[in-house]
Amino acid sequence: MKVFAISDLHLSGLKEKPMNVFGEGWEGHFEKIKADWAQKVSAEDIVLIGGDTSWGMKPEEGMYDVRSLAPLKGQKVLIRGNHDDWWNGITRLRAAAPEGFYFL
Repeated sequence: MKVFAISDLHLSGLKEKPMNVFGEGWEGHFEKIKADWAQKVSAEDIVLIGGDTSWGMKPEEGMYDVRSLAPLKGQKVLIRGNHDDWWNGITRLRAAAPEGFYFL
């Protein structure tokens, strides 16, 4: 088992805020993350997600982005970042979490 860490994904599945506004290198950033993740992470690994997961402002927007991580391998452990305005209470998040996701 390996432990990986990533943060500041700033996904925008339901909220129109593409990351390429920060420069060409950000074009398709989530596709690049998924490709790298697939090469490095196995099902037995743990991935610490250190906040700023979604640009969403509402719980359904943030959870949409969280669910977009579900097909990726590994157990995911999330903490709240300063831009995670969609977090509306740890109990609700834990209840809505896909299998293999843990909110701290």
